[in-house]
Amino acid sequence: MVRTSPFGRLGRLFVWTATVAALVSCASTAPESAESVLRRADSAMGGKDLKSISFAGSGTGATFGQAYEPGGAWPKITYSSFTRLADYDQGAFREDAARSRAEPTGGGAVPLMGTGEQRTTGLMRGGYAWNLVGPAPVASPRDLDARVHDLWTTPHGVIKAALANQPTLTPRTQDGRTLWAVSFVMPGRLRAMALINADGLVEQIESVLPNPVMGDTGSVITFSDYQDVGGVKFPKRIRQSLGGFPVLDLAVSEVKPNAPVAIEVPALVSAATEKVTADKVAEGVWFLAGGSHNSVAIEMKDHLMVVESPLFDGRALPMLAEAKKLAPGKPIRFVVNSHHHFDHSGGLRTAVAEGATLVTSELARPYFERTLANPNRLSPDAMQKSGRTAQLTGVPGQRRFTDGDRVVDVHYIEGSVHARGFMMVHLPREKLLIEADAFTPGPPGAPPPATPNALHVNLVQNIERLNLQVEKILPLHGRVVPVAELYTAIGRKN
Repeated sequence: MVRTSPFGRLGRLFVWTATVAALVSCASTAPESAESVLRRADSAMGGKDLKSISFAGSGTGATFGQAYEPGGAWPKITYSSFTRLADYDQGAFREDAARSRAEPTGGGAVPLMGTGEQRTTGLMRGGYAWNLVGPAPVASPRDLDARVHDLWTTPHGVIKAALANQPTLTPRTQDGRTLWAVSFVMPGRLRAMALINADGLVEQIESVLPNPVMGDTGSVITFSDYQDVGGVKFPKRIRQSLGGFPVLDLAVSEVKPNAPVAIEVPALVSAATEKVTADKVAEGVWFLAGGSHNSVAIEMKDHLMVVESPLFDGRALPMLAEAKKLAPGKPIRFVVNSHHHFDHSGGLRTAVAEGATLVTSELARPYFERTLANPNRLSPDAMQKSGRTAQLTGVPGQRRFTDGDRVVDVHYIEGSVHARGFMMVHLPREKLLIEADAFTPGPPGAPPPATPNALHVNLVQNIERLNLQVEKILPLHGRVVPVAELYTAIGRKN
């Protein structure tokens, strides 16, 4: 005979009751949502009443878009100081930095290796971006997308941006842990996914922002070593890659929640417009200036050549329109790119939309073929809207273009620390030399530097190597000058 425990029926009743209770509890609990995850994170990080934040530190970084080799990593720099101020209430941002080169090659405005440190200030508010050059504000509209991205990809900024832009939620396993992945799109500006851990802290942001050269460009930012500062949690280490290569590794030493903010758009910035001036320097040759970057239009028998389409659509569109006015009825058949650095190649997509063939160094051609094939869907540019694909032709060291009358020679600037595949354009009959970054003339009458600039010396070496006859230099930064100014700058007479 089998004995039955006096507690058997009661036990079974207890289990059944507990199961029903659990099911009722589950049924009455709302499913997890993106908003609930974000609200918990906002509370955990002390962001609910956070209107602004300032953080500062030091570390390493890189000059984005200024690789020495086409397609190579961005050149490393050292930050002795680095400060960002994020104003979430007003949608404003400021970055101040003191930086120097950590490797000898590559571009950017950073002084050459061993020649000093550079201080920079960049700002943004609403639809405006600008830099401070000394005390003067200078509009920098091509930096707007990047600074909007920097504002809303701070740890607290991404929570606020996600809450405002219809976020979605998916679980994600990483390193054996389950994280909440909250995704959103800020129309025309960025697409992002924030990874939030069980403690409600933002560990990583994977995002995409528009870029005039790369199109939709990926960024990954990681945050670690969170610490509490006056009830606000903030990471002590921030690392970022952009376009596939590192751009920042910051050790944070100071955090100021609700820091005072005074970022107003200067009148000079809000009133700024893109101007293009056309100065005739020889028959059928015009110097297109009026901004920070210049171009040159060269008239051929049945078409135009343009040397340099820089920056972004905002500069390149009016520049190309002005070029077409100079020779009515003649299409822009070729656009010559001096080198692959992003400030000088940011208008190449614009030139593609115009129907021009791009002339690049043979070294850079494969890079541009890959890069210009990438779409710009977040903020469609002229090329994206046109539906055209890039047509490129390479220069293998040197190449001559002629219509049977005018001759245009394109040469490499060999041995420069600025870039590989660095090119200059020579018009032998007119004795004109067009170059970018190898020589930017100083103010008229300025004394030569005590130590000659290595880029200037290298340019002279290349002029003499090729035995070029040059009377005037048409720089793609600055003013047209006689070649004697270049020689004076290196302490020589030509």
